[in-house]
Amino acid sequence: MRHALHVVAALVSVAPLARAEGALELQAVAAADRVTIRAGGRLFTEYLYAEGQKFPYFFPLIGPRSGVGVTTIGQTNYPHHSSLWFGCDKVNGGNYWQAGLEAGRIASRSVRLVRDAGEEIVFEQDCDWVRPDAPSPFKDRRRIAIRAPSADRREIDFDITLTALGEVRIEKTNHSLFSARLAPELSVRGGGVLRNAEGLEAEKGTFGKPSPWMDGRGTRARITEGLAILVHPSNPGFPPPWFTRDYGFFSPTPMFWPAKEATEFAKGDKLRLRYRVIVHGDNPAPGTLQAESDRWANVK
Repeated sequence: MRHALHVVAALVSVAPLARAEGALELQAVAAADRVTIRAGGRLFTEYLYAEGQKFPYFFPLIGPRSGVGVTTIGQTNYPHHSSLWFGCDKVNGGNYWQAGLEAGRIASRSVRLVRDAGEEIVFEQDCDWVRPDAPSPFKDRRRIAIRAPSADRREIDFDITLTALGEVRIEKTNHSLFSARLAPELSVRGGGVLRNAEGLEAEKGTFGKPSPWMDGRGTRARITEGLAILVHPSNPGFPPPWFTRDYGFFSPTPMFWPAKEATEFAKGDKLRLRYRVIVHGDNPAPGTLQAESDRWANVK
């Protein structure tokens, strides 16, 4: 069944935020297929959710110093890798990660701008996980907050709650949940660095290792930029093991290493997951990222 996408243009009434020193002004505009976010008058990212997409995703994610994207989409080895996204394979026999739309898709049903200007942008989205001739396994609600705390930093808080609409079984899979695909020149293969909170590096050191965060960065045109994903300690299974690849993919993917062969949900079960993404151009030291992770851990 097809449903019309609904974008709420009216803003929810919220108190204005006090401006932090050095923070950039942000603006957000919602359309039928995207939310466009600018920081300091320049494009930072678009959150895309057109009717024909496999799932919503962020693209581009513009580096704060270079003005060039730090992520990529449509790479030949895995064309379904879409910059920064959330999805899952092997859900009740469906695939909400790759393959055609007939295998399953995560469809946007409504988008609500909560705050469209100021130090922080906030919007909410409702999605249905749909597959032709099969019951929908999940619906989800997302709350996304975006900030530019300095000229060299951008932050995205991605807070998603999945609700099982019936009995759901997710087979063990590495294609699951929140993921990023770095631009090739920032990847380990491109000369960049992939490092976790324990100081382990590259695919060889980080694959399957639990960690509260992972950072990928590289240098192009003498500018070092990158992207870190922080996982909130309230997420089940924290700290999660990570699925990493030297070509630029990294994901906290607990469903690849469960004690059982599958993860199961009863009707009405909820799963809340929270992630913070830091797009950086100031080459933060590992201790700086750890401090950010510790600070965020206290946010309920």
